[in-house]
Formats: sequence, C-alpha cells, structure tokens
Amino acid sequence: MRSGYPAAALCFVLAPLAVQLACAQSTPPVAPAAAAPTPATSGSDAADRHAKLTGCIKDAKTKKLHGPDKTAYIKNCASAG
Repeated sequence: MRSGYPAAALCFVLAPLAVQLACAQSTPPVAPAAAAPTPATSGSDAADRHAKLTGCIKDAKTKKLHGPDKTAYIKNCASAG
C-alpha cells in the first residue's frame, strides 16, 4: 500500500508558490464610480421598504397565515402600492 505522505509533502511545499503567483496576477482595485447615489436617498428607500415588509409580516402573523399562504400574502402586500 502506498503512503500519501510524499504527495502531501509536495502539495505543502508548492502551496506558498501558488499563492504568490495568484497574488502577483491579481489586478489592482478599481476606483469607485463618481456618480454614486447619495446614501440618504437610497437609505430612506430601503428603510421604507423594510418598514412596509415588517408591517406585512405582522399582518400575516395576526391573520395566522402559514406556509405558502403566508409567503403569497407577504409578497402581494409588499409589492402593492
């Protein structure tokens, strides 16, 4: 029966070389886009959606919905209006 130690030792020795090659080939980071939306605008939209979703989840719990009925209710409630 052959021992796996020589193969494991070879992998152990070659691993740092592979890491160095991978790091050397990586591209430098790209500068962020200048026309990014302001955090206040996107944050309030996200907060509004979260508040609406939370309300829909509470309504579904109040109505004692479970399983697919609950999921469908939450999706319909959150996407409405």
